Amino acid sequence: MSGYVLDSSALLAFLWRERGCERVEAVLANEVVAMSAINVAEVITKAIDLGLPEEAIREMHANFDFEQIPFDSNAALMAAALRNGTRRLGLSLGDRACLALAKSREAIALTADQPWRELDLGIRVECVR
Repeated sequence: MSGYVLDSSALLAFLWRERGCERVEAVLANEVVAMSAINVAEVITKAIDLGLPEEAIREMHANFDFEQIPFDSNAALMAAALRNGTRRLGLSLGDRACLALAKSREAIALTADQPWRELDLGIRVECVR
């Protein structure tokens, strides 16, 4: 399998029209894209924090045009195993969920977080900024 796995930061850049949004838009339009349910929850949480009404959040979520992958026990083990290789950069569980999914699919992890460029985990990473 291949394609792209979105990090929360990449989808947020697209949704809020931040720097790098054009690259995310192109990937969404032209590639096979997936996202971990953990990262979907992070994006929805940010929308709640910004005060978006529940109806708008539900509509936003319904319009996500990519595969949303459940975070199961296998994903939990893979994300946990990435802890030592990501600790120095302070990557969160959500970050590691994205990377674990990208690794399992032999896909490119698409992020807006520049520190990911320093990772050397055998996982392809593309930063939109």
